[in-house]
Amino acid sequence: MTITAPALVGRAWDDIAVGETATQTRVCTPNDLIVFAHASGNFNPVHLPGEAEEETGHAPIAPAMWCGSLFSAVLGNKLPGPGTVYRSQVLRFHARVEVGDAVIARVTVREKLPGNALVMDCRLEKEDGTLIVDGSAEVSPPPIRLETDGVIIPELTLMRRGKFSRLLEACRGIPPMPTAIAAPTDENSLGGAWEATKEGLIQPILVGPEAAIRAEAAKIGWDLAGVRIEAVTNDHDAPARCVALVHEGRAEAIMKGNIHSDEVLRQVTKSDGGLRTGRRISHVFVLDIPGHEGLMLITDAAINILPDLMTKADIVQNAIDLANAIGLKQPRVGILSAVETINPAIPSTIDAAALAKMAERGQIKGGLVDGPLAMDNAVDLEAARTKGIHSTVAGRADVLVAPNLEAGNMLAKQLVFLSQADTGGLVTGARVPVMLTSRADDEHARLMSAALAVLYGHWRRTGHSLVPELGA
Repeated sequence: MTITAPALVGRAWDDIAVGETATQTRVCTPNDLIVFAHASGNFNPVHLPGEAEEETGHAPIAPAMWCGSLFSAVLGNKLPGPGTVYRSQVLRFHARVEVGDAVIARVTVREKLPGNALVMDCRLEKEDGTLIVDGSAEVSPPPIRLETDGVIIPELTLMRRGKFSRLLEACRGIPPMPTAIAAPTDENSLGGAWEATKEGLIQPILVGPEAAIRAEAAKIGWDLAGVRIEAVTNDHDAPARCVALVHEGRAEAIMKGNIHSDEVLRQVTKSDGGLRTGRRISHVFVLDIPGHEGLMLITDAAINILPDLMTKADIVQNAIDLANAIGLKQPRVGILSAVETINPAIPSTIDAAALAKMAERGQIKGGLVDGPLAMDNAVDLEAARTKGIHSTVAGRADVLVAPNLEAGNMLAKQLVFLSQADTGGLVTGARVPVMLTSRADDEHARLMSAALAVLYGHWRRTGHSLVPELGA
């Protein structure tokens, strides 16, 4: 996406008179401070939302040069306008700008110098007249009148991970979950386990070839003091040992490491000695999507390839349970298809309608279920209204249930790689939570999956969420 600025006019030296003035008003926002930190490389915590409060006990203040940069906007956009080049600037700072302050930047032509130069008086004030900055600038206007048809620049997206931060915060004070990590024999998977350990989320049991684990630990600086290592001959033996640790009561969760998901799932789902319960096992992605108000859950995108109706009922129930665990009371569940009407030629529409009726009759509990819904009218209220769909779910679904694995996987990965969504994920319906992260996932995704496992484990033990505010 792009942002288009209006047409601008840059005036030449001959067209400008002494005494002319131009102004521009700007409200300081938290995003301004974050973007300026990235652009300037100034990471002084007194200027950063969140960091300032934690480090100093005070609200953040705008960097002095953020204030000074506002003169550049007036000079470049209005007077003289496009084509203006700075020669020098002198500024004196009298007060500070805080988030929420509206400020007015004013430049006035004080003097015209030979050689196509202007001396501009610069003044920045709050709306109540409080002086923030004053000084002067010497600039060169464009040599001839310059008119633009408009300027197009890429849109800037900030990824705050704020929703996931609330999940992490909710885990504070909960004892770390004993977790068997299957084959943590590369920097990524072992680093994810270390991050989860440092956050107090898990008590790691590292299962794999000991020499390989210690070699990778040395690379990332983890001394492994006090960490239990369950040595097996090779990575492929690790999943079975992880499952055995659960049966022995030593592990309360499993995390996949540097090994293919199929090898972990084969041990988890086997009928003899696995971790099956009375419900079908499924996977749930939890996504923090830029621009979307709440967390989004997508299922099943990793385990069940072509689920039938009763398998889908378990998939829906598993997703509702995880949604309840992360604070979504009565989550709104949209059963996806290509269309929002029932069409016998599209079997997923029949399944969707049946699932909605099953929830209505109490066969699926804890959430509001509706379908079939197309993607647009599942997540966009205006699209739902335009198509005349009136329900408690349409346009505001918290959970999206894909018709099959291919659709779910493509949807989840599109949101991650094209929409820059942060992600975590969890296998649900098994005896214990299983963190089935991809080998392409970074440490943050593994950390978020660990937080989901802690919250889900607590909910299963107590029936209560640690984050009720997310469902408010």
